[in-house]
Amino acid sequence: EVQLVESGGGLVHPGGSLRLSCATSGFTFSDYAMSWHRQAPGKERELVALITGGSGVTDYADSVKGRFTISRDNAKATVYLQMNSLKPEDTALYVCNRLSVPPSWGQGTQVTVSS
Repeated sequence: EVQLVESGGGLVHPGGSLRLSCATSGFTFSDYAMSWHRQAPGKERELVALITGGSGVTDYADSVKGRFTISRDNAKATVYLQMNSLKPEDTALYVCNRLSVPPSWGQGTQVTVSS
């Protein structure tokens, strides 16, 4: 069974940092691209970052470029999202996704940026 479990969220002040983790199991991790999405109340779910399974090419939403970094550790079957210079508008539920058909989603981890 495919499992994706996010962790690392929490409450931080503006300008702070968090590192999210998505631990996976139940599939050959290195075969799949992985992504992070976020959803805040009243907003559409937004693709934040993507990393491919082969060459590890990354892509980011314009709103997080230069502040967030997605990475993966195939040996640990884990994908990460390093978030720096956090802003209140980054507040959302952050969800890990396996780019498969159909996609597989984790349960999410809450990130709250507040003064």
